[in-house]
Amino acid sequence: MRQSLTDPYGRTFSYIRLSITDRCNFKCHYCLPNGYQCTPGQEKHLELEEIKRLINGLDDLGVTKIRITGGEPTLRPDFLKIAEYIASKPHIKTVALTTNGFRLKQRIQSYYDAGINHLNVSIDSLDPATFTAVTQMRGLEGIFEGLAMALELPFSHVKINTVLLRGINDQSLNEFTEWIKHRPISLRFIELMRAADNKEYFEAHHVHASNVKNQLLEQGWSIKPREKNAGPAVELTHPSYEGRIGFIAPYSKDFCSTCNRLRITSRGELRLCLFGNENHSLRPHLQKDEDKDQLIAKIHKLLNIKERSHHLQEGKYGITKHFASIGG
Repeated sequence: MRQSLTDPYGRTFSYIRLSITDRCNFKCHYCLPNGYQCTPGQEKHLELEEIKRLINGLDDLGVTKIRITGGEPTLRPDFLKIAEYIASKPHIKTVALTTNGFRLKQRIQSYYDAGINHLNVSIDSLDPATFTAVTQMRGLEGIFEGLAMALELPFSHVKINTVLLRGINDQSLNEFTEWIKHRPISLRFIELMRAADNKEYFEAHHVHASNVKNQLLEQGWSIKPREKNAGPAVELTHPSYEGRIGFIAPYSKDFCSTCNRLRITSRGELRLCLFGNENHSLRPHLQKDEDKDQLIAKIHKLLNIKERSHHLQEGKYGITKHFASIGG
């Protein structure tokens, strides 16, 4: 019998962001400016069989959407097997992937064939030189080619994630809107968030998402009515544009009131809030198929201590060292 995950504030959680690795091959200045650093003695990532047991439990808990994240999830050798297993569950309707687009044009067909139906690609600039400066990687043209191929496949959604960065891409709004004018892409502007390792960068480059949203409203864009059970993103549409624009603005008022997602790290820890102060290990309940009832009970119990809101406005950003560790 399928259940549902509800917290003491009446919010229902049908969406899980599952990190399968914290490794990444990009060196984005706001996340991993020095590249991925392996921590000696750190517990290894969940094995495939542990992930399968986790998925089985989530399927019984009313979860209908799982986003595979990292780090860069496609670096994991069994990534496609994980996607295929999630897609095999009849109640999980959305299998989403967030990727930096590494080798996207070579792999996009395999992503679709594995059952992924929502694709998010992180692109912080449409200018190759700026893209390279931010990510310390080349290859933007290849990502564009991969996106064009994705639009030819029947993905339910193709989205671009763009972190707003003052002095880097905040003056490129017109370029972004023109780029989606004739492309059915949802462009998501994500407000730069504070983490333990990015204090100076945050202070230098943070842009309030409301500033960009107000510019678009002045240009004739309008806020799309929020759908039932929608998450905290605000989405805008324009009659002359095929694409849409959304905003993830965690510093905005009442951002947490529509929260519908939980996060699980690549080492099997449940994070009740992206900016929370504690990880809760589920791994002890992923060792045998018979542990599923204990897993379900543990997750229900943890939902009872989920807070109403994060505390970003108070300068408290939790235990996240950098967002590659939990997939944003």
